[in-house]
Amino acid sequence: MRRPSPSTIVSLVTIAAVLAGSFFAFRNAGRLNVLDIVLPLIACAALLTRQRYPVASLVVMTVSVAAYYPYAGLDGPLIVMLFVALYTAADRGHLVAAIVTGAAALLAMGLGETGGVRHVDDSMFLMITGWVVACIAFGGVTRNRRAYLSEARQHALDALLTKEEEARRRASEERLRIARELHDVLGHNISMINVQASAALHGIRKRPEDAEAALRTIKETSKETLRELRTTLGVLRQVDEDAPVAPADSLARVDALVAASGLKVRTELSGPLDDLPTEVDLAAARIVREALTNVSRHSGTEQATLTITSASGNIIITVEDDGPGATYDGGSGFGIQGMRERATALGGALETGARPGGGFRVTARLPLSQPTNGAR
Repeated sequence: MRRPSPSTIVSLVTIAAVLAGSFFAFRNAGRLNVLDIVLPLIACAALLTRQRYPVASLVVMTVSVAAYYPYAGLDGPLIVMLFVALYTAADRGHLVAAIVTGAAALLAMGLGETGGVRHVDDSMFLMITGWVVACIAFGGVTRNRRAYLSEARQHALDALLTKEEEARRRASEERLRIARELHDVLGHNISMINVQASAALHGIRKRPEDAEAALRTIKETSKETLRELRTTLGVLRQVDEDAPVAPADSLARVDALVAASGLKVRTELSGPLDDLPTEVDLAAARIVREALTNVSRHSGTEQATLTITSASGNIIITVEDDGPGATYDGGSGFGIQGMRERATALGGALETGARPGGGFRVTARLPLSQPTNGAR
C-alpha cells in the first residue's frame, strides 16, 4: 500500500483543522447558509490540488476566502488554507503569482474595512498581513534551499564521476606502461633466446665452440628475463621487492644494448649523450633495444646501423638495415606502437618506413626539455 506524501498529509491536517474550527463556529453562532458549505468544499478541493496546480489552486482559494467572510454566516478559520496555498505557490517557483495574489487579497481586505462596519481590528489586520508575508517568504526560502542542496548533490556527483574517470585513466596509463615494459624487455630477451637457441642447434653439428657460447648467452638472457618478470609482477602485486640487480637501460651502456641484440651493428654517436634526463635516457634506450630486436626478427639480415645524435635540444635515434625483410610475418604491431608511444609521451615523434634502396628505417626524435602543456 502506497503511503501518502507529506504534502497530502499537510493538506488533510489543514482541512481537518478548518472543518473543526468551522464546527465550533457553528455551535457558537447557530446560523448557517449555503455559502458556509459550498465555499469550504471548494477551498478543500483546491487545497488538495495545490502541488499539481499551485497557481490555479491559489486563485480559487483567494476567491473562496474573499467571498466567505463577507457573505457566509460563519466565521471559520478558512483563511488558514489561503496561507498554505500562498506558501505552496512560492515554494513551487511561482513567487510573483504568490506576491501579487497576497497583495491583492490584503488590498481587498483593507478596502472592505473602510466601510461603516469593521470585521477585523488593526491588530488582526497586521497579524494577517504578517502571516501572508511570512508564508510567501518561507516558500521562497525553502525553494532556494532545495535548489542549493540539489546543486550541491550534483557537484558532489560530478566530483565523484571525475575522480572515478581520473582513476580509470591512471589505471589505463599504468596498464599501457606495463605492457610496453613487458614487450620491450621480455619480448626482446625471449627473441634473443630464440635466435641463440637456433644458433646453438646449428653449431652443435658444425662448430661446438659456437654452440657453447650461444648456450651461455641463453643462460644469461633467461636469467635477466626472469629478473625483469619478477620485478614487473612485484609492481602488479604492489608489494615491496628488492631493487633489480641489473642496471636500467641507458644510452651510457649502448654497447651492451648492441651486444645483446646478437647483430653486427655499426654504431655512430655524436654530441653529448651523458647526463640526460632520466625519462629521456630510458625511453631512448628502450627504443634502441626494440628497433634492433625488430631488425633481428624481421629484416632477414644480421647487420644494422645505429646512429644517435644529440643536437639542438633533441636526441635523434636512427636504426637502419638493408635486409630484404624476408622473415617479416606481419608481427603484432606492438613494437612500433610502443616506440611511438614512448616518443610522443615525451613530446617527440617516431617515423618508420622502408628505405629507398631497400631495408627498413626507424627514426625517433626525443626532446631533452619536457613539454609544459600537460603532455606526459
